[in-house]
Amino acid sequence: MNPIAIDVEAGRAYWWCRCGSSKTQPFCDGSHKGGAYSPLKYTAPETGRVWFCACKRTATPPLCDGSHKKPAEAAG
Repeated sequence: MNPIAIDVEAGRAYWWCRCGSSKTQPFCDGSHKGGAYSPLKYTAPETGRVWFCACKRTATPPLCDGSHKKPAEAAG
């Protein structure tokens, strides 16, 4: 899943969905309630466009690090 470009405002808080169930990706809509995940607060350091991770595999949450380009590890 490709990252999602969002224009952010300096100092504003954004709540990134960690569970992947939100219908308002990349942001939380409360779908995680009762589950193991909770949203991650991201406060924009400056105004501009950032790329929020949509695959949920980033090592730099909530921003994309290119993990979506790498094959997922096999479960097992």
